[in-house]
Amino acid sequence: MLSEADFAFVTREVKARSGAMMGRDASALAEARLAPLARREGYGSVSELITHAKIKPDGKLWSAIADSLTQTETRFFRDRAMFAHLRKDILPELFARRSGERLRVWCAGCGTGQEAYSLAMILEELRDEGAAGAELYATDFSERLLGKARSGLYTQFEVQRGLPIRKLIAYFEKAGDLWRISDRLRASVRFHNHNLLDPPGAIGPFDLVLCCNVLSGFDAPTRLATLARLSETMASDGVLILGQSEPLPEGIAGFSDAGRCFVKTPAARAA
Repeated sequence: MLSEADFAFVTREVKARSGAMMGRDASALAEARLAPLARREGYGSVSELITHAKIKPDGKLWSAIADSLTQTETRFFRDRAMFAHLRKDILPELFARRSGERLRVWCAGCGTGQEAYSLAMILEELRDEGAAGAELYATDFSERLLGKARSGLYTQFEVQRGLPIRKLIAYFEKAGDLWRISDRLRASVRFHNHNLLDPPGAIGPFDLVLCCNVLSGFDAPTRLATLARLSETMASDGVLILGQSEPLPEGIAGFSDAGRCFVKTPAARAA
């Protein structure tokens, strides 16, 4: 069992590296998730792993620990109502506003890629209907999760969760016991490593930013700072979509609520 001191140290390091908060009742869960990492790294116990992480100067072990402990629940078309709104209203309106130009879209905190690929399917359908297409950019801080996303390989259980059968037939092929997403769809998403706690750099401007079911794991100041950074990457009239249970927090100004999404206004800033 993790000592109270070790667990407190772990929670501080995980928050510093990923923004994720861990409750006091998560000690046993943390040890269970870290046990495979400890074995893989050649340590006899999780406590030994943490002890060595404290003295390693490069921080790689702490990055691996944060990766192992960060929640990554996702699935294809996770929020059906939101994706329907994207397909019917938000994306057609954005394409109309851009007068035939390609859109730039960012899936922030993309995890294992299901959200990004779900959006890629919609964008391909709209392109077939005459839309200009889009540049789709997806990021996560975890190279482990990005590796799975880039592979485009998913289990039977994963494709059964939310993926309509007609889309499975259209966009996937069987690969042994797994399903592989089509080469054309995989090539349409650019996956990159990026930590939402860091400055975004020159990656914008984006017409549409999805950051769904990520901010709920942050404390209030981290949510506010993260949204301010996301706002920096957005076009002056860009659209922001958060998770179903993630309202825009108090203290962020310059977004109008447009029903399931937030439209940036010129005054977007942290208050």
